[in-house]
Amino acid sequence: MTEIPGKPSVLFVCSRNGGKSQIAAGLMRELAGDAVEVRSGGTNPGNCLNEESVESLAELGIDISGEQPRGVTDEDLAAADVVVVLGTEAKLEPKGPARFETWVTDEPSARGIEGMERMRLLRDDIRGRVQKLLDGLER
Repeated sequence: MTEIPGKPSVLFVCSRNGGKSQIAAGLMRELAGDAVEVRSGGTNPGNCLNEESVESLAELGIDISGEQPRGVTDEDLAAADVVVVLGTEAKLEPKGPARFETWVTDEPSARGIEGMERMRLLRDDIRGRVQKLLDGLER
């Protein structure tokens, strides 16, 4: 990805980079268009995307099926203006000048909600947070 001077850069991180961070990145790309540089990565990347995560975004017309889990790199951290760690599993120490945020997202499974219903609730929670972040970036 080529950086554009003055264009804010956001890095979304979760443990496996197969679900929450991919959802957040997909939503930010959809909401911000080309106005924000968006990256995602995992602290312990998995082998594939969570199919329910892919499906939950497809319901909104957002296609992340071509994405692959990847690890967070030093380049990602150096390029980011904002680093958002989603959930409590990923452990990442703040580095550099980026603003670090941790989003303890809704976990519907703690209330016995599973499957696509769980994923839709999680997606909608992340969507609200992404919109709020974007609004703050646009000053």
